[in-house]
Amino acid sequence: MNESYLRNIIEAALLAAGGPLAVAELTRLFDERMRPSAQAVRAALESLAAEYAGRGIELKETASGFRIQVRRELAAEISRLWPERAARYSRALLETLALIAYRQPITRAEIEAVRGVAVNPNIIRTVIERNWVRVVGHRDVPGHPELLGTTRDFLDYFGLRGIDELPPLAAVQTMGDVNLQLALAAEDAAAAAGELPAAPVADISEAEESREDDERSAEGGGSAELVAAGADSGG
Repeated sequence: MNESYLRNIIEAALLAAGGPLAVAELTRLFDERMRPSAQAVRAALESLAAEYAGRGIELKETASGFRIQVRRELAAEISRLWPERAARYSRALLETLALIAYRQPITRAEIEAVRGVAVNPNIIRTVIERNWVRVVGHRDVPGHPELLGTTRDFLDYFGLRGIDELPPLAAVQTMGDVNLQLALAAEDAAAAAGELPAAPVADISEAEESREDDERSAEGGGSAELVAAGADSGG
């Protein structure tokens, strides 16, 4: 098969798919008589990645496969195509999601013990509805509480091939509290531009966020505990 033709088909499929495609899915695009090997598909993907070097798009491998996306460093500028107010995640949701990612499998009670405040049921419902988190089992203790862990969609959304690609906890600590209240304008723009899968975003109000911060301050919880917990777990 002509190498240029193979590369063009793969590029077109990645642009049209709206999500990551695995190598096996890419090979099935072709008739059996002329179906390329997985090695040939990977070579074409490497060629595309090299071709995109220095351009505004890149080829990214995630847990579910490969996708073409806008480069993250350009997301702020591209976000101006969508001037609507960006939805935001609360500090509480991001801290809860981080604890699940770094210490999975983990129960809701264990999350509350680290954060020092009760977990709002809406937070757990939101991350499960977004398919970022799922129940992976039950702890063998009285009550058999649910164990929570991240999903493949979580990895895809954040551009990771596996949990081992999460940044070290020391790096998370140096980001500071501001990054626990991320304004997602750039992320929303990236989703619309093909970098991330578009989906409804939970918008937790500033009033609720402020109340949660007050609760944490009163009870001694906070980001430092989150980092310390991850460090204790070897993350």
